[in-house]
Amino acid sequence: MLGENFVYFFTVQGFFVGIVFGILKSFDAEGLLLYTFFITAFFYLFSHVIIAFYFRTIVMKTYGFPKELHEKHLDKIVKEINKRENLIDAAAKVTDEAIQANKEHSLGEKSA
Repeated sequence: MLGENFVYFFTVQGFFVGIVFGILKSFDAEGLLLYTFFITAFFYLFSHVIIAFYFRTIVMKTYGFPKELHEKHLDKIVKEINKRENLIDAAAKVTDEAIQANKEHSLGEKSA
């Protein structure tokens, strides 16, 4: 549906909602007209807001995606993660060796 047609459709819906609400809430012709006018105006303006957000998201999707820039950035992140993993692995290895040496040392003291 075109944006213009959506505005027309939503405005007409607002008009009928305004008439129904005006009949239910007002006791004179002036109240009926005021309710109908304000509710129709609200629906009209609200439909424009919806269309603006819709076209804004459509336009945002058509922008080019800088694939090369993102790939370079992700490559840097992967290198950093690999460095940190190697550091953690080395620390875990040293910790395991220290635990093993501590066990051997404590067994040597018990047997002596």
